[in-house]
Amino acid sequence: MADAADNPPPAPEPRGGIAPIKPQFILPTDHAAAAPSHRDPTPHDAAPPEDPAAPRKRQRGMNKQRDVYRPEGGVKLCMAVLDGRECSFGEGCRFSHDLRAYLAAKPADLGETCPIYTLRGHCRFGVSCRYGSAHLREDGSSVKAEGGERGADEESNLAPAALLLQLRKNQYDFSRADALSSAFLADVQRQQAAANGGGGEAKGEAAAEADGEAKSEEAAYGARSAEDTQPVEKERRRVDFKGKIYLAPLTTVGNLPFRRVCKGYGVDITCGEMAMATNLLQGQASEWALMRRHKCEDVFGVQLAGSNADVMGRAAQVIDEQMSVDFIDINMGCPIDVVCNRGCGSSLAQRPGRVQSIVRTMSSVLSCPLTVKMRMGFDNNKPTAHNLIPKLHGWGAAAVTLHGRSRQQRYSKSADWEYISSCGKLTPLPFIGNGDVFSYEDVEAEAALGGSCSAVMVARGALVKPWIFTEIKERRHWDISSSERLDMLKSFVTFGLEHWGTDDLGVSRVRNFLLEWLSFLHRYVPVGLLERLPAKLQDRPPAYCGRNDLETLMASDNAADWIKITELVLGPVPTNFNFTPKHKANAYSGPILQEG
Repeated sequence: MADAADNPPPAPEPRGGIAPIKPQFILPTDHAAAAPSHRDPTPHDAAPPEDPAAPRKRQRGMNKQRDVYRPEGGVKLCMAVLDGRECSFGEGCRFSHDLRAYLAAKPADLGETCPIYTLRGHCRFGVSCRYGSAHLREDGSSVKAEGGERGADEESNLAPAALLLQLRKNQYDFSRADALSSAFLADVQRQQAAANGGGGEAKGEAAAEADGEAKSEEAAYGARSAEDTQPVEKERRRVDFKGKIYLAPLTTVGNLPFRRVCKGYGVDITCGEMAMATNLLQGQASEWALMRRHKCEDVFGVQLAGSNADVMGRAAQVIDEQMSVDFIDINMGCPIDVVCNRGCGSSLAQRPGRVQSIVRTMSSVLSCPLTVKMRMGFDNNKPTAHNLIPKLHGWGAAAVTLHGRSRQQRYSKSADWEYISSCGKLTPLPFIGNGDVFSYEDVEAEAALGGSCSAVMVARGALVKPWIFTEIKERRHWDISSSERLDMLKSFVTFGLEHWGTDDLGVSRVRNFLLEWLSFLHRYVPVGLLERLPAKLQDRPPAYCGRNDLETLMASDNAADWIKITELVLGPVPTNFNFTPKHKANAYSGPILQEG
């Protein structure tokens, strides 16, 4: 493990946007173009090579038509047989009761150690476990360790089946949230009517929100009145954000096993993936799974997306009453079309009246803090966050996070930390800055701008190098070795198998989520290969090789090589396995080829 003392002296600034890799590691154009697999210069999700003179089509959003691999059938054993009980369906059961046939058709084990058996002393997947040799007898029965199952479940916030059924049948008592949302919505409407002179030629909510001027917003919503500048008085649990490092809620890749990896590297605050409030209220099990929390997550929040006070108030109430969370965050920053088109994410922040009713409702119904995450604004060169941020304190928010980009920018161009710093001075709330944090120097640069941030949020930087939390706390650049990075992936696999299971379906999920993460991890350029530090998140490397074969493999932007990496830590893939990443990237489109 090397640190800053081993780093080379600063070199002359290279051309902007290109990672400054030492010449001896750069592949010449002809070599890079001919290199097989692990340095394939074609981006993994790109179309066949186009005319170089033609303008490059920007990659946006998600690969919506991607084919997601799911394990095929084979012999499907009845759960009753797996549990060692009599099947209530008898001969009418559509699953097999022939344990011998199942064992004969079962693929070879992927390893000799079962993570669940090691953790609990008993594996709930029994004969279907792909690591079954650790706990199965010859007859297929499962062994229990001495003393039986040990230890309490390390994960919490598993939604009870009874709760999901109540929600699906609309039988949950939401009278408390409904009363609050109705009262605050009526209050906002009265403010609008008073500001508009009441009736006649008064502008409606939609017309008022279309006016982007701060003065019009103030008049339409009365947000600077004496009532609204006073914080909502409510005794609630507190979260200390000051000086903390906060892992952003990350869709798909910000799952529980990934958050455990980041906790191992020293992150202070974690947050679950964005959950849609309407899906939670409909009792969708997959959405409630986003609430899951590991015991190592000592400060943990969940993030909700929604577009109106009654839905968000109801979701906040049921989470507060049924789950163990330290705070709830409102998503007002997601730039994805499918979210914004529903009035959620970045588009919500453009409707201050709705924001007011949502924040006041949720903050009043919760016993934990309510936080807000937002972007600079919706359109390029038209920041609006500075108009909304001063009002959040009076409406009951406990903290605010600002991502220094507009919705139109998505993740292109650099985050505007000067604007972030100026907004932090507009509120007494704990203020969290977010955007392009990729080294401890980036954190110190924010402090040099005025230090208005109470904490720093790390998003894509943690996906590219999760050890960034160690680097920030120890103020150093870690030249982490390829073997150490492989050990990190092994830890993720262990955590994933504990979380998703050790049967075929669980193994498939672990592999797919690992591959999604590798679509970000490959962008890391090792410290020892760079001519100058710190590295920048937006920099793209020229085609290069590493200091050993594993480091070179880990730098590949070819999905076939990511599959090879999963085989190093998770065993061979099925013969029909395929993978297409969920996310396309505007800010990264593979290595840059340059003349040798």
